[in-house]
Amino acid sequence: MHPNPIFRKESDERNIAFIRERAFGTLAINANDGPLLSHVPFLLMEGNTTVELHLVRSNPILRAIEEPQDAVISVFGGDSYISPDWYFVDDQVPTWNYVSVHMRGKISILPHEEIHGVLDRLTASMENRLLPKTPWKSSKMDQDVYKKMLRQIVPVRMDVMQINGTWKLSQNKTDEVRHAAAVGVAENGIGSELDLLSTLMREADV
Repeated sequence: MHPNPIFRKESDERNIAFIRERAFGTLAINANDGPLLSHVPFLLMEGNTTVELHLVRSNPILRAIEEPQDAVISVFGGDSYISPDWYFVDDQVPTWNYVSVHMRGKISILPHEEIHGVLDRLTASMENRLLPKTPWKSSKMDQDVYKKMLRQIVPVRMDVMQINGTWKLSQNKTDEVRHAAAVGVAENGIGSELDLLSTLMREADV
């Protein structure tokens, strides 16, 4: 998280809404041989205190969390390099704008009989966003094939203890300067989801 408090003023509600919209992030833990990372879809449950996800059985994170461990899930949004020339004021330096929300907590392995429910809840949360398409359900599969596939993955839960967000959108600049940089992002940005980031910069409160 960026240490400047001006980039960390977004409400819990907006950080949580961002997490729910993304539903995909980077899970990180400390292990005996160093940090381990895995990129995972997840479901933030009602109440915002529990995350459900699953990992393939061969993932080394599973061996490291046979007992509950501290973990972080980083959820990343749009980002872009910011050229000093886009500000149209003197004595500026290059930087990078981005949105990222971190969930910190304890991660643990769930009993394997819970894998079906974890998958169905995660799938439903995605499929229901694809309306008017009829949602895909696991019942559409041959159940012997489905059960065989379930044996390859492991249900996991993270008990969320803290949610923090960084919305680095040039809030340390005046509206005029920030909006000029937002045009630069939209027209020539280097990063991801440039139109979204440009819009967020224009809308950022100072």
